[in-house]
Amino acid sequence: MSIIYDILKELSNVSLNYKGSRVNLLGLPKFNKYSPSSLRGTMSRLKKEGFIEDCDGLFITLKGRNYIRRKIDSLKQFNFKFSKDEPKNLLVMFDVPETKKAEREWLRWHLKKFNYIMMQKSVWVGPSPLPKAFLDYVKSIGLKNDVKTFKLAKGYDPTKKIL
Repeated sequence: MSIIYDILKELSNVSLNYKGSRVNLLGLPKFNKYSPSSLRGTMSRLKKEGFIEDCDGLFITLKGRNYIRRKIDSLKQFNFKFSKDEPKNLLVMFDVPETKKAEREWLRWHLKKFNYIMMQKSVWVGPSPLPKAFLDYVKSIGLKNDVKTFKLAKGYDPTKKIL
C-alpha cells in the first residue's frame, strides 16, 4: 500500500490526538514507519489535491473517501488456481499508467497467484483461459484498454533456453 492510502484510511477512522500527533489507543504514533519530512510533504499534497481539509483538525473530504473506496475495491481477491503443470499458452501484456499503480500491482499479484511467469515486468505467460470473473473485474476497474492477451499456438516451456 501507499502512504496516501495509509493516511486517508487513518483519517477516516476515529483516533486520538496527543501533543498534536495522532496516536492509537495505546498512545503510540500511527505513522512512525514514515519519516517526518515524507509525512509533511504528503499531507501538503493531500490538502492541495482536495483529499483532506484542515478545519479544527484534519478531515477527509468526499474525494478522499472515494479514493479509499476505489483502492479497497481494486484489491478484490480471486481464489481461482491453475495447477503448476498446466500448459503456459496465454501471453498477457499490459501497460498500466502510473496513476493506476495500485491496480498494476494488483494485476501482477494475481498473475503470480494464477501461476503465470514474468518474462518482463509487463509481459507474462501462463495457463488459459483467465477466469471470466477476473476479466470482467479488470474491465470494471478501467484496465480493459491497458491489458492485452494473446493465445500462443504452442505452450511456453520455461525450462527450454531460447537463443
